[in-house]
Amino acid sequence: MRMTNALVPTLRSVPAEAEIISHQLLLRAGFIRKTAAGMYNYLPLGKRVLTKIENIVREEMDKAGGQEILMPITQPAELWIESGRWNAYGAEMIRLKDRHNREFCLGPTHEEVVTDLVRNEVNSYRQLPLRLYQIQNKYRDERRPRFGLMRGREFVMKDLYSFDRDQAGLDASYKAMYDAYTNVFTRCGLTFRPVEADSGAIGGGYTHEFMVLAENGEATIVYCDNCDYAANIEIAPCAAPKEEVSEEIKEMEKVYTPDSKTIDAVGAYLKVPVEKCIKTLFVQADDELICVLLRGNSELNDVKLKNIHPCDEIEMAEPEAVQAKIGCSFGSLGPVGLKEKGIKIYADLEMKTVVNGICGANEEEYHFINVNVGRDYEVEGYYDLRMMQEGEVCPHCGAVLKQARGIEVGQVFKLGTKYSKAMGATFLDENGKENIIEMGCYGIGVSRTMAAAVEQNYDEDGIIWPKSIAPYQVVIVPVSDKNVEQMAIAEDLYEKMIKEGIEVMLDDRAERAGVKFKDADLIGYPVRITVGKKAAGEGLIEYKLRTEKESSEVALNEVIEKVKKYFAE
Repeated sequence: MRMTNALVPTLRSVPAEAEIISHQLLLRAGFIRKTAAGMYNYLPLGKRVLTKIENIVREEMDKAGGQEILMPITQPAELWIESGRWNAYGAEMIRLKDRHNREFCLGPTHEEVVTDLVRNEVNSYRQLPLRLYQIQNKYRDERRPRFGLMRGREFVMKDLYSFDRDQAGLDASYKAMYDAYTNVFTRCGLTFRPVEADSGAIGGGYTHEFMVLAENGEATIVYCDNCDYAANIEIAPCAAPKEEVSEEIKEMEKVYTPDSKTIDAVGAYLKVPVEKCIKTLFVQADDELICVLLRGNSELNDVKLKNIHPCDEIEMAEPEAVQAKIGCSFGSLGPVGLKEKGIKIYADLEMKTVVNGICGANEEEYHFINVNVGRDYEVEGYYDLRMMQEGEVCPHCGAVLKQARGIEVGQVFKLGTKYSKAMGATFLDENGKENIIEMGCYGIGVSRTMAAAVEQNYDEDGIIWPKSIAPYQVVIVPVSDKNVEQMAIAEDLYEKMIKEGIEVMLDDRAERAGVKFKDADLIGYPVRITVGKKAAGEGLIEYKLRTEKESSEVALNEVIEKVKKYFAE
C-alpha cells in the first residue's frame, strides 16, 4: 500500500474525549473514528489489526476442535424468556420490537441461540463432544461507554460454546479452551495472566478471566509469586479474623459529633482508630433497600454482596431514598433500630472483631459509642463482603499477595446444565437414556485485545505493535520525494518486498522526512527503512526497529532477507 492512496488520517494533538493511552493513540494514528458514544469505525489500519487478531483466534479455535458458525445478531425474546434471562440480564440489553410488536434484542451474547440450535440438531451421544464458535459484533448498552474500544456499546467478540456428555467431557473442553486462549494471547505478543473470576450475568460455576497486565487496566488482580494463584479482586477471598477480641462490653451512649460525616472525621473527633468505627452502607438491591456493615478501614465488594443476596441490579442507594426510609442523611447512619424498619443487615467477617464500636445514631451530628451486635442490633449473618487489600495473604499457600492492574480480554466458563436444562437440550446415551448436555462458553474480546495491545506497547512517540498483529510489517520512507534516484530505489524495494510476501507501506507523500518519521513511529510499524543519500551512491539504507532507539545501516541487497529473518523469529 502507498500512503498517497491510503486512508490514514493522523492527528498531532490528543483528542479531548480520549482519556487513556489506547484511545488516544488509536485515534491519533488513524486506526479508529467515533460514530457515537461507544461505537467506532475501524479505518483501514484498524481493520487490518482486527483481522490479524481474528485470524490468530480462528486458527487456535480450529486447532482445539472448534467449528466456525455464524448466528443472528437479532435474537427473539422467547429464547431468553425460556432460559430465565430476559428480565435478569438488566438494562445493558438493547431491546427492540418488529413491525408485528414481537420483542427482540441485539445479542450481547449467544448462549440461548446456540443452545436452541443444538437441541434441535443433536440427539445422540455419537454427536458429542461439539465445539461451535463465531466471531461477530456484540451489543451492550453500557451506562457509561468510555475508554474507546475498552468499554463500548458495540464490539467484536469471539464466542465458543462446548457441548459434552458429562462433567469429564466438560473438564476436557475447558482445559482445551484454557490452553487455546493461552496460545492466542501469547501469539498476539501480550503479557497476561489467567485469574479466577466471577461468572456475572453469564452464570455457571468455575470460570477464569485472561487479563492483560497494564497500568490503565480497569480491573485489579491479586497474584502470588509463591504459587500459581491469581484472581480478580472482585472474587478474591479475604481471610476471616483469626483471634477473638477480648474486651469488656460497655453501655451504649449517644454522643455529639459535629462536622463528622466521614469515618476518618469520626475517628479523629472521638480519638479512636478507624477500625473501631462501623461503616454503615445502604445498598439498593433491585427494589429492596439493604444495609451492609464493614470495619471502618474496609471497602465493600459488591460482587461478593450480590452472590449472597441474589438480585438483578445492585448499586449504592441514593441519599434521597435513605433519607426517606431512615430519616437521616449519610454521615450519621448506623445499624441500631434498622430491624424495626424491616431492613436486612449483612455484616462482613471482620465485624466479629468490632467490640464496643462506634456508629451513626441515625440522627444528624450524633453517633453511638460502645455499640455491640446482639444487644444493640442484629445481623442476617457474617459473610466475606470486603475488597481484598494489598499485603493480605494467599488463600492457597499463605504467602503475601501482590496486586496489578489488568484488562480483561477473555473469559472461560463452565456453564454445566444452566442453559441446557432450562431449554431442554438433551441427548440419548448408549443405553437409550436421556441425559442433559453439559455446556461451557468461552469468549475473547477481539476489539478489546487490540486496545489492550496498545496499552501494553507504546512509548512517547506512539504505538509499538507486536510483530504478529501490526497493520503492516515495514514502512519504506524515501527522504526526499523530489529525488528521482531515492524514489526509484524506494519503489523497486517496495515491489520486491510485495513479491516476497512482506506487508509493506511506501510513504510516497510529498512531505518532509521528519513528518514521515513521526507518522511511522505514531502508527507503530515494526520496521522502518529509510532511503536516503547513501542509497544510490553506496547502496546503503537505514534500518530501524520500532522497539529500538538506534538505527543501523544495511546493504540494499541484504535488507529483504534481514526483514524476513526478523519476522520469522
